[in-house]
Amino acid sequence: LVLPDDPKYALKKVEEIREMVDNDLGFQQVETKCPSQTKTFLFISNDKKVGGCLIAEHIQEGHRVIEEPTPEGSEGEKVMFERQRAWCCSTSAEPAICGISRIWVVNMMRRRGIASRMLECLRNNFIYGSYLSKDEIAFSDPTPDGKLFATHYFGTSQFLVYNFVSGTQPS
Repeated sequence: LVLPDDPKYALKKVEEIREMVDNDLGFQQVETKCPSQTKTFLFISNDKKVGGCLIAEHIQEGHRVIEEPTPEGSEGEKVMFERQRAWCCSTSAEPAICGISRIWVVNMMRRRGIASRMLECLRNNFIYGSYLSKDEIAFSDPTPDGKLFATHYFGTSQFLVYNFVSGTQPS
């Protein structure tokens, strides 16, 4: 866990990791709107390399993804459909405390529970002395793989999302 008041060398390293994560996810390079409210969780592998990164910030609200029916087909066809489909969210805001602007695991370490472990760590440590419920967490505009992960983690495709740039509803 790297916090905004940690030593400058740690913050510089986190910034380098964020840039690498943004490039891997295909995100434009956007500065964090309120760095003093950001917490970065890193998964360090046994060989002392960064295997995962989760960047979270305090937010006020999120918007629920609207569930749409999935056509019949094999599990593989359904996954492909989910990856390619556009999605919409409700215009009604719901209270949320934590926004996940990025969650990333290095390609060769995916599907090993690392992202879920980082989220559990976030839920335990985001607010001192408090454990976040899943309904208090929102994802910024997730990638197709991020949407599949969030659907699996939250147990529903109707999880909360927020706009990372403005902290409100995705456009």
